[in-house]
Amino acid sequence: MNKRGIPPHSIRPLDGRFGAGPSLIRAAQLKKMSTAPQWGTSHRKAPVMDIVRSIQEGISELFSLPDSYEIVLGNGGATAFWSIATVSLIRQRAQMAAFGEFGSKFAADAASAPWLTVDVSEAPAGSVAFVNDGEGDVGAYPHNETSTGATSPLYRTAQELTLVDATSIAGASVVDLSLVDAYYFSPQKCFGSDGGLWVAILSPAAVERAFHLAEATDRPHPGFLDLKSAIVASRKAQTVNTPAIGTLLLLNEQVQWMLSEGGLPAMASRAQQGASLIQAWAENRDYASLFVDNPQWRSPVITTVDLDESIPVTELASALRDAGIVDIEGYRGLGRNQLRIASFPSIATDDIQALLDCLDWVIGR
Repeated sequence: MNKRGIPPHSIRPLDGRFGAGPSLIRAAQLKKMSTAPQWGTSHRKAPVMDIVRSIQEGISELFSLPDSYEIVLGNGGATAFWSIATVSLIRQRAQMAAFGEFGSKFAADAASAPWLTVDVSEAPAGSVAFVNDGEGDVGAYPHNETSTGATSPLYRTAQELTLVDATSIAGASVVDLSLVDAYYFSPQKCFGSDGGLWVAILSPAAVERAFHLAEATDRPHPGFLDLKSAIVASRKAQTVNTPAIGTLLLLNEQVQWMLSEGGLPAMASRAQQGASLIQAWAENRDYASLFVDNPQWRSPVITTVDLDESIPVTELASALRDAGIVDIEGYRGLGRNQLRIASFPSIATDDIQALLDCLDWVIGR
């Protein structure tokens, strides 16, 4: 492989963004945002509240929300929601599953709270762990492990509440939300928005728990981590503190686009088509292998591919970056010679094929 080999324009994708998040933002989203009248206005007034309400109504329609479930928004991203759950959803004991970086981080976050006991079921990166049936008032697991490209089936745990981190797969998988009590995500993946916001779809049982724990005397109650306050604000189409208006505008535009294009079934199909192309490419190259061995655990939105050490991913990614193809390196914490390629709904299938053609071109030099 020639370190300086840059694929010709004729085979490059029209859009070279394939990162696992922040992800590709469609041009139509940016165009709509540039003329939005909500910029520089109060999030406590109708123009911005109308956007929040549109997001809530759109997500409700997109996910066919079960009766009495609520859409709650807050600042800080899914990482903040881990701390919120630690204070506002886990009463005494949690059973958690961790099979990658982000599931492990939530487990560590909860375990650091002196008022909680946390039991963790673990599996090696590239596989899937399941929540144990042990004692606890919360069971929690990732739906899709962004760091490895392993996807868990959606299931209800044996505990009172089931919490699911859906950050990188929400919007690209048809789900039965009656199986869970909190399905939460950030919008910088499938929803093609920016970071710094969390969205949680909450069951009546989760809402009741949040209101109950808001009165608990065994833990601190920082306002930023008070889920009850976020629920109350969201019922008024607001957030507790000032949101990034641009993030809301991008998210709303993407939700409306998803609905207009056929909803979750269509988004899931788009994502899977792209993932299938990447998987087939890896399976047909003797220098490549899929990191997730078990086909049933392979993600429709994140595909990880190990390359032979004779093909350094750093050099390969550098050559492609010079051609405007970016963010295909593996997750830094895994330390592998690995590609990590997203196939979120906004990423065109033709562009994924063009990326694969460019990989062949550079590797073949």
